Amino acid sequence: MFSKEQLQNFLDKKDNKKLVVIYWPTACWKTAISIDIAKMLNTEIISTDSRQIFKFMDIWTAKVTEEEKSWVKHHMIDIVSPDEEYSVGQFKKEATIIINNLWKAWKIPILCWWTGLYIDSLIYDFSIPKVEPNKKLREELEDEAKKYWNEFVYEKLVKLDPEYAKTVHPNNLRYVIRAIEVKIMTGIAKSEFIWEKKLKYDTFFINPYDGDRKILYGRIDRRVHIMIEMWLIEEVKNLLNMWYKESDFGMETIWYKEIISHLNWEITLDEAISKIQQNSRNYAKRQLTWFRKYDKIEIKYMIK
Repeated sequence: MFSKEQLQNFLDKKDNKKLVVIYWPTACWKTAISIDIAKMLNTEIISTDSRQIFKFMDIWTAKVTEEEKSWVKHHMIDIVSPDEEYSVGQFKKEATIIINNLWKAWKIPILCWWTGLYIDSLIYDFSIPKVEPNKKLREELEDEAKKYWNEFVYEKLVKLDPEYAKTVHPNNLRYVIRAIEVKIMTGIAKSEFIWEKKLKYDTFFINPYDGDRKILYGRIDRRVHIMIEMWLIEEVKNLLNMWYKESDFGMETIWYKEIISHLNWEITLDEAISKIQQNSRNYAKRQLTWFRKYDKIEIKYMIK
């Protein structure tokens, strides 16, 4: 975690381009901590979650409530529809504008939630490839996923770009296909487009995770049941009734795919819950791998 003394030392630094990053996996109480710190610093929060950007997908993504929004202003939430594609490059461009506006107002932006690639795009030197879509390749990979399941295509990514594969779930088919596409079209792995020589800004990292994986997994399992009780199934039904499809960009993710399988009578609700819990735990493992590099950055070296 961090001490008040460390935070005060960070705040006392003269550089006005500061960032606070709250990271680590799902179910680590990041939302509550981010709101408390935002109130203390009189600032605003930028969501770095690749699913909270989508409208109508509220329960699974654990979006802040309207009441919480009234306490602290939040950005980069509910900005696109589930059938719209949204790239890291788009996120970086829009979030950077918000960050600069907060700095102009003498506020320290808080980055929070769990998409590591989104966070990295803002705090590190980060080059995003301009690779045009290869329609033929995409269609071939999508056909393979239909015939042999998503894991078959995912294994291709593991061979081509094992580092990036650690950060994406096999069911996030569009992300998997895009990474394969980038590697094949450029000869460069998507993970290699990130250079982490130094932080761009004076950054204070806050890690709410206490290192107890058993407790973390217990929280994840309980959260799944809570989401079901909060009408997650009804939320998915509403999205489908709004003519959003399983193959739409925002729908290709854990939780939604399992619930859709249940609604299609392919698995029971208990099986869907079990799959969601297992996939969420696996996702948390990938998050732990991605964020571990932040733990290696000591507070005293967080100067650009």
